[in-house]
Amino acid sequence: MVDPLTLAAFIPAALALNLTPGADMMFCLGQGVRSGPRVAVAASAGISVGSFVHATLAALGLGAVIATVPWAFDVIRWVGVTYLLYLAWQALRRKAAAQGDAAAMSAHHAFFAGLMVNLTNPKVILFVLAFIPQFVDPAAGSVLGQFLIFGAVLALGGFFINGGVGVFAGGLGRRMVRSGRVLGWITSAIFLALAGRLAVLERA
Repeated sequence: MVDPLTLAAFIPAALALNLTPGADMMFCLGQGVRSGPRVAVAASAGISVGSFVHATLAALGLGAVIATVPWAFDVIRWVGVTYLLYLAWQALRRKAAAQGDAAAMSAHHAFFAGLMVNLTNPKVILFVLAFIPQFVDPAAGSVLGQFLIFGAVLALGGFFINGGVGVFAGGLGRRMVRSGRVLGWITSAIFLALAGRLAVLERA
């Protein structure tokens, strides 16, 4: 369905994009610092699922709606801003417990949070809509199938890279576990920065 040479060209391009610091990587960094490696990996998994959903939506043509309807872009964007502000507030409310940081976010909640952060970033679907079609060949078979394959590659690469960043940050976070208040401020600052970045995004 996908030409092997095309796939071979897509993989390094996708990895280069995955390695570019962005909202997803910063979110996993924050989760790793606050809640440890396991939670950071769960957050990365949620982000990867969101990326795959974006690829599917782009293949179905829904990305074109967001690209052409200004209010749809803004609605999704402000939902994302509100959710990130909520996460920042939650990070300040929690107090880390010395016994295994019991107050930290659970892996289940981290997965959902990562999914939401990714899905409520309209720039992601616009990026997918601009990037993946460059490698899609309608003559090679199902366009939807090709989008799903490329989307899976993009999501898998992002999972390992963002998860790796979160695991590294998790080691740092464990060394700082006695400073629960400091961890809360660091994590909250990351979420606030992400919310501010999303708030000023433009459609261009």
